[in-house]
Amino acid sequence: MELKQNVIIKIEKDSIAEELGIEAGDILLAVNGQSVKDVFDYRYLIQDEYVELTIRTINGEEYIAEIEKEEQEDIGIIFESGLMDNAKSCKNKCIFCFIDQLPKGMRKSLYFKDDDSRLSFLQGNYVTLTNMSEEDINHIIFYHLSPINVSIHTTDLELRKKMLRNPRADKVLDVMKTLADAGIEMNLQVVLCRGINDGKILDKTIEDCAVFFPHAKSMSVVPIGLTKYRENLYTMIPFDKQESKKVIAQVEYWQKKLKKSLGTSFVFLSDEFYLKAEYPLPDCADYEDFTQYENGVGMLSLLKQEFEQALKKYQYQFPKQKQNIVSVATGEAAYDLIQKLCNKVMKYCTMWKINVYKIHNDFFGDEITVSGLLTGQDIIKQLTGKELGSYLLLPESLLRNDTTMLLDDIEIEDIEKALNIPIKITKNTGETLLCNLLDLEENK
Repeated sequence: MELKQNVIIKIEKDSIAEELGIEAGDILLAVNGQSVKDVFDYRYLIQDEYVELTIRTINGEEYIAEIEKEEQEDIGIIFESGLMDNAKSCKNKCIFCFIDQLPKGMRKSLYFKDDDSRLSFLQGNYVTLTNMSEEDINHIIFYHLSPINVSIHTTDLELRKKMLRNPRADKVLDVMKTLADAGIEMNLQVVLCRGINDGKILDKTIEDCAVFFPHAKSMSVVPIGLTKYRENLYTMIPFDKQESKKVIAQVEYWQKKLKKSLGTSFVFLSDEFYLKAEYPLPDCADYEDFTQYENGVGMLSLLKQEFEQALKKYQYQFPKQKQNIVSVATGEAAYDLIQKLCNKVMKYCTMWKINVYKIHNDFFGDEITVSGLLTGQDIIKQLTGKELGSYLLLPESLLRNDTTMLLDDIEIEDIEKALNIPIKITKNTGETLLCNLLDLEENK
């Protein structure tokens, strides 16, 4: 039987692999005679002080590299696939799936639905636990892949089967118990669908999941994202101002209750609910340790706090005499906050003009307001002819997987050429935003 092949794309400088003469393009066939299932197998198998790697060179020659090293010492090999395996695809047909709402004609990789617990551990992706075999669960436990992010959505098990359109979806609490008993930590997510899993059903979900604390560390509640491409899909109603207020009141009740019994608020709302309700954003302290930050929970509050701290930190470096015009483009959700922050900067730097441009998401539709889902074509169309000044700031969240490409395959370079303006990509921290606005060098 052919052993699994893992193509090596890079050898780290001054590493064991470099010393042995292993090269990019070579293929790892086995470690200690064992085929490597994925990156966790690889990490586990190379821990020992003596390791044998079966290598196939670019020329097709095979040899065994014998390695003596310190225990746990890395070998210095980087593989073509970070997972060292194919990601497992999702077998659910969720009524709220965002990928089903993509238009035709986008690049093929955007239509792939993963439901892989390994990607949950490595990249923070959410998994439903419905597509896992007993072997997969044992794999998580054996390698202690913790924490993992779980899309729970509801603990009404009959409703969960309907929402995920998967008859196996009712096993979720059993799997969670198995993982919790093994000491695996979980961060939970509820995609809230108006009139479906909200109200009393959300109460039940929060109560049932809080039982798993501390192994269930936190729960985020995020509104369903609705694009304009929903033909022949399940009818959904977006959350409006009044309904968002109801959800906030409901979650605040549970936060106070659970704070008393568990010492944590446990359940947190995404920023979108507060924006829709036109409520002030909670203070950073209300988000505790920001375990759900990547899910849009507390992101704007943290940005605001970091920015205000940076104003004090860099105040003696502000350009006082230099005149300049710069611009920022952002999605509708963050626009009001970004405008307020830029107004503060202009009070300090009176000769520095900052234009903040709100980009409407024509590509996906009115309900999609986050910056991370903006497209290059919308940015170009809406900024053409605008006063942009010396350079334009765009958020890093626009870019796909460490590339310079946006969702619609338009590159940053394409936007620069179309608008005739240099672009600075800004990480989602308040300090970086301030430094990029004022062309300051960020203190490390």
